[in-house]
Amino acid sequence: MPKLRAVLIAFAVVAAGATPAHANTEPSITVKQGRTQPVFSYADAIRESVYVESSVDSDSNGKLDRVRVDIIRPKESGPRLKVPVIIDESPYYDNSGRGNEAERKTYDANGNITKFPLFYDNYFVPRGYAVLHVDMIGTTGSEGCPDVGGPADVLGGKAVIDWLNGRAAAYRADGTPAAANWTTGKAAMIGKSYDGTLANAVAATGVKGLETIVPISAISSWYKYQRSNGVVYNYNYMSRLGNTVDTDPDAKCAAVRARMDAEDGDDTGNYNAFWAERDYISGSLADVSKVRASVFAVHTVNDLNVKPDHFSEWWQALADRNVPRKIWVGQYQHVDPFDFEGRRDIWVDTLHGWFDYWLLGVKNEIMREPRADVQTSLNTWITQRDWPAPLALKVPFRPAADGSFGLISARKGQTATFTDVRQSEDAMVADVGTTKPGRVAFTTGALPLDLRLSGTPVVDLRVALDKPTSNLTALLVDFGEDTRVDWRRNQGVTNLTEESCHGESTAADDACYKKVVTNLATRPLEIVARGWIDVQNRQSLSSPSPLTPGTYGQVKWETLPQEYIFKKGHRLGLVVAGTDSNYSGETATGANVTIDLAKSKVDIPLALTLLTSRDVPKDTSRWQGPQQLNLPVPEENTFF
Repeated sequence: MPKLRAVLIAFAVVAAGATPAHANTEPSITVKQGRTQPVFSYADAIRESVYVESSVDSDSNGKLDRVRVDIIRPKESGPRLKVPVIIDESPYYDNSGRGNEAERKTYDANGNITKFPLFYDNYFVPRGYAVLHVDMIGTTGSEGCPDVGGPADVLGGKAVIDWLNGRAAAYRADGTPAAANWTTGKAAMIGKSYDGTLANAVAATGVKGLETIVPISAISSWYKYQRSNGVVYNYNYMSRLGNTVDTDPDAKCAAVRARMDAEDGDDTGNYNAFWAERDYISGSLADVSKVRASVFAVHTVNDLNVKPDHFSEWWQALADRNVPRKIWVGQYQHVDPFDFEGRRDIWVDTLHGWFDYWLLGVKNEIMREPRADVQTSLNTWITQRDWPAPLALKVPFRPAADGSFGLISARKGQTATFTDVRQSEDAMVADVGTTKPGRVAFTTGALPLDLRLSGTPVVDLRVALDKPTSNLTALLVDFGEDTRVDWRRNQGVTNLTEESCHGESTAADDACYKKVVTNLATRPLEIVARGWIDVQNRQSLSSPSPLTPGTYGQVKWETLPQEYIFKKGHRLGLVVAGTDSNYSGETATGANVTIDLAKSKVDIPLALTLLTSRDVPKDTSRWQGPQQLNLPVPEENTFF
């Protein structure tokens, strides 16, 4: 009977979904209700540093670059308890810092790490994970030179995954070999901005052992980060960023920066071999077809640093290859989901479930949840089965000579003309009832119902120039006073004094961070979607085709993607202009641009607007297609 009773008790524990922490003498990870539990001491965790040998010699000193890896893992981890790994690789650990509070790594007098930025270590180490903060090659404690998206950036992180799986060597500070005999080899990479970019890049090498990535506001193609269809955002930016993150003396990596300046093609704005090496969707070094890892992407539609086309094109490429994936789409600027107001606890729990599922094989609900969490306005979030909204319909809106913007084509022969001058977005959209030589504007009348834009508008204009090329800017604008997320002010959030804690703390490394509140602003209009193109790149990003002056050509390009609700009573507008001084460093061409209105349109993806806080319903009867809009036109001569 005693034996039978013990068996029944053990069976009951397993059936309840819990793994007893001390069922035997071996240390073990505990799981309850689909989540690992904090059974390991954070204070007693092992903190150590190693140097992983990479496959590159980025500073050309005759030695392969070594990558500094700072590690924190449960004291019990080792040959008897192998744990998975969460990696945040970054170039910012000793300059701008990480997170909303700009945390840096700190070390004691002997060079031992005492503080890891962010909450990942505090939260996940007690639950049976190792957390690695990796210095990108050429930064902080790593050797070599940063090459901003190139081989050094990519292969340094890959070497760390290889070391975790026994395919690369590592050494301690005293030169003795360091083996990763405490890990399962299963790893995740996570991070915001450059950190998330490194996660995308390493995943696109197809390295074995990288099971999942969580790229937040991450670059998928460095060309898109510095170009839009041939329009240059910034000149010599790559070398300047490399110098910013490299805290070594300037002379050390001067040759690498000079080579980047020579190869980046700033004089043309074209896509070339330099950018192909830094393209993780279809590049020469890494590309999406090699991705083995699942992907939990997070981005914001108002991020005009790492613009949202980075996630939309990466996301579609992943979908085309059936990569397991999940996404959060927010309304802020360049903000981590940890700092989305009201979403912090949800984010931590979702991330927890994601890592448990992909790194430990925990059976939980994470892959049965709706794939997409989407912020549609202010603090309104919905879930849906994918992004963009699966039932979105591409509706062609057409400009007309009377200033209207609707569903009916302009009459043959109607045109609109402006000159390519360099001006700000505010100037482009100001006083739209007044004719201005540097732009043309069109608008609907008052909208008869809410319209939800979900996805990427496509601008398709037939234009003629009096010069071989011109820069074009297209803006979709919501004309109507409203209170919206003020993403322009401090990225859209303000820190509060009150903190929330996620994980365990020590005197040197606490798990508590300031809460935030969303910044709001009431304005008469909002620029919703933006898109830019150099007309000579209308057919190819790598081989320009100047347009013969006086002849028409079709110019078709995508704006940045968006998630936005145009409210009933507001007006939806299109503004077309030349060189955008907010986002381009280029000089205007001065070309006169003539638009053939009868053969021009903007395809806008419109989704069901009855959604507020639930998934796409089966009943779609309220959305009957474009004919339901019955768009009124503005009063005559209201817009030009």
